[in-house]
Amino acid sequence: MVRYADDFVCCFQSKSEAEQFFHSLKMRLKKFNLEIAEDKTKIIPFGRFAEKEANKKGYSKPATFDFLGFTHYCGESKRGKFRVKRKTSRKKVQGKLKECKEWLKSNRNKDIHTILDRFKRSLIGYYNYYCITDNTQSVNKFRDLIGYLLYKWLNRRSQRKSFTWYKFRLFLNQNPLPYVKVKVNIYDLRKEISYIL
Repeated sequence: MVRYADDFVCCFQSKSEAEQFFHSLKMRLKKFNLEIAEDKTKIIPFGRFAEKEANKKGYSKPATFDFLGFTHYCGESKRGKFRVKRKTSRKKVQGKLKECKEWLKSNRNKDIHTILDRFKRSLIGYYNYYCITDNTQSVNKFRDLIGYLLYKWLNRRSQRKSFTWYKFRLFLNQNPLPYVKVKVNIYDLRKEISYIL
């Protein structure tokens, strides 16, 4: 079991064990007048053999699950071995983009360097959480979307466009948004933990 606050993931060797646990958990919570959030709770095949299970049911890929802002999915290492991979969950990306859009909408008439400084700091905070092993592609895509939002909203400052796309790219070359790099290598971290245990 992996838990953070009231959010948790339980892993089992077999489907029958998972179903038994799920049933027992519901019964136990019922005694305290509590309920499981049915829309957020599911039993899925996950792991080395999940792809075979998915193919049997006619799916091209195994199921995924979201936990702590990441979508966890079945993947392979460069050597072709099974590996759990993670990318920023779509819900979190959309939520952050919406938040950035609302801020730009309200503050687009501020000095351009003030706006850029705010987004640089915001991106660094985002990278500190989401730049982990296997997730740089997703974070790079987010960085590009932020660049597009800046271009779009800075051009709404007046009736006349502030930038062409070419000029905006030149501006970003001189004032680049922070670049993406892995902040936490999960597999190096796992080695450190194994020594502590």
